[in-house]
Amino acid sequence: MLDSNDSLVALADTLNWDYFDESFAKYYSDEGRPAKPIRLMVGLLLLKQLENLSDESLVLQWKRNPYYQYFCGMREYQPALPCDPTDLVYFRKRIGTEGVEKIFAMSVSLHGKDAQEKQVIIDTTVQEKNVTYPTDGKLAIKMIHHLLRIAKEEQIQLRRTYMKEIKEHRIKLRFFSHPKKIKKARAAIKRLKTIVGILMRDISRNMSQE
Repeated sequence: MLDSNDSLVALADTLNWDYFDESFAKYYSDEGRPAKPIRLMVGLLLLKQLENLSDESLVLQWKRNPYYQYFCGMREYQPALPCDPTDLVYFRKRIGTEGVEKIFAMSVSLHGKDAQEKQVIIDTTVQEKNVTYPTDGKLAIKMIHHLLRIAKEEQIQLRRTYMKEIKEHRIKLRFFSHPKKIKKARAAIKRLKTIVGILMRDISRNMSQE
């Protein structure tokens, strides 16, 4: 009943699944509880990358999507989860970097000569940058964690670590641009700066000049 022109159906019929069975069979033993089929686990890893899903979301979508099930080798609809999300973690550890590279190499080979281009142009204009702005609140929290690390390394018993209070102030800092909560955010920054001074003085009293 599936659409034979669907991209997942076409990809499932194109991939050489026997290659994965032969490559990963060495990681399994004939003894103990039967393992999940290799095609199922490899198919799940490929779907995870294709659809950009977490392990938890992937197994749930697999249960709901018959095209996902066909891609992983099922011939009849399965009204249950394919595996526990943690099984994907164990499978990645089992095959290691070498196994992941084999899966990647197989996916690249499907593109034929197009995958052999010497030059690749990547457009990153809409890619989110991993940049955080050094606001006063963030810098104060960073200094507090650094001071606590110094105290731990020097085995200095502080009167108070302020960890629980820092969490509360971190939440308040998120609403710095909110007109009704800006006063609380400013008060949080002021308190964080005060905590920095308290910790610096507490550590200085317990450390020698050297």
